[in-house]
This record gives sequence, C-alpha cells and structure tokens, in this order.
Amino acid sequence: MSPTTPPEAAGDQAGVPVAHPRAIRSFVTRAGRTTSAQARALAELGPRFILPYDPATTDLVAASAGPAGAGGQKYLKTVLEIGFGMGQATAHIAALMPGTLFIGCEVHEPGVGALLKLVGEQHLDNVRIVQHDAVEVLTHMVAPATLHGVHAFFPDPWHKKRHHKRRLIQPPFVRLLAERIAPGGYLHCATDWQPYAEQMLQVLGAEPLLANTADGYAPRPAYRPETKFERRGLRLGHGVWDLVFRRIGA
Repeated sequence: MSPTTPPEAAGDQAGVPVAHPRAIRSFVTRAGRTTSAQARALAELGPRFILPYDPATTDLVAASAGPAGAGGQKYLKTVLEIGFGMGQATAHIAALMPGTLFIGCEVHEPGVGALLKLVGEQHLDNVRIVQHDAVEVLTHMVAPATLHGVHAFFPDPWHKKRHHKRRLIQPPFVRLLAERIAPGGYLHCATDWQPYAEQMLQVLGAEPLLANTADGYAPRPAYRPETKFERRGLRLGHGVWDLVFRRIGA
C-alpha cells in the first residue's frame, strides 16, 4: 500500500527509541493530485476523524478510544495501520470489525482524503487518521503494550540492494512495534516481493517478543481484502506473502 521505510532508532535513557538525526522516515513523498471529492471529505470529515500529531499525547490509544459512559471504553481494541494508501483495505476491515478502533498513519493527502470519503460513504465511526510519519507517532504518542494489532500492508520493497536499508521491516523498528503491542496482540505484514518477504520472515523471527503464528508464511487472513495493488502484482506474476506474528510475554 503506501510506501514505507525504516527508522534507525537509538535508545534514550528511559529505554524509549528516539529517531536518529539521519533516520529514514516511514514514508516516501509521492506526487499526486487531490480530487475535489477528496478535498471535500478532508474539509467536512477531517476535523472529526483526523487526530493531530502531538508528542504531548503519550497514550494515543487511551485518548482516541474514548469513554462510553459507565460501560467503559467505546472501543475495546485498537489496531494501528502504517501507510494505508488510498484506504480501501482500511475501510473494508473497519466495516468488518465495528468494535475495534483503527488508527491509520498516512502522509499522502489524496490517500487521506480517499479514506475519509469511504468513511463518509460507509458511515464508519471506528476509523481515525494521523497524517504524520508513523515512526514518530509510534515513538512519541503510543504507550507500550497498548495496541492490539499493527498492519503493515505492502510497504515499499526498495528493490535495489543498496536501498535495502530503507525498508520498513528492520530490527530496531520491529522491536519498537513489538513493545507497543500488548501481549496476545499481533503484527500482520504483507508483501508481493519475495526477497522482502524472506527478509521480513528472518527479522520478525529474530525478535524475541514475537512468535510466528504459522510455520513460515501465513494464509491470508479473511479480514484482509485483495487490494488493487495486490491484484496488479498478481497479474504481473508476483506471489503475495502474509506474515502474522503474535506478541508474547507478560
């Protein structure tokens, strides 16, 4: 989906990863024109569904889930998506799981507008958007062990060998993700580039806070739709690999 790239994080004295001054961002700037319908969705729905990037908000999940009176929180689970592209998969999954809050990080304005348009058309209440770099959002705004799931669908594979260090799924970032996921929660990655799938499997498998839910690659979970991006890859003869890892520990 949306192109993404890895951080090169260094730990501060509190043990929370902080971005290196030359760290790669979790996105690639892309050209694109915002349509009139997307602009209208941004204007009309943005104030309700777009959350500001604010490092002073240190527990985004608690701030976003919201109380539901005496019954407790409105949303009992929260899933964060890194780079949702044009939002079709996000809207599809959110519609299937109305009791789960989905927070998507995406900087590409046409994509943000496209997802907001879908939110309006499908009357989805359980979607929020942070229009900012996911690395910084996870580092500064998401408290440890508060996410029930993380989706990273079709991040940029950075095909050339000299660019592999820019890939999203690298050990420091995977450790950051694992620390932000609650025990029993999951990390779901998908790619249509086999060398990247192999790297993902190696890196995720080496993270001691994560356990593979499958013997290697996982079957595509029923909630993940076949995206336009994916269908294009399949037409080109690419395979698609899903990886679903579970957060372990207390």
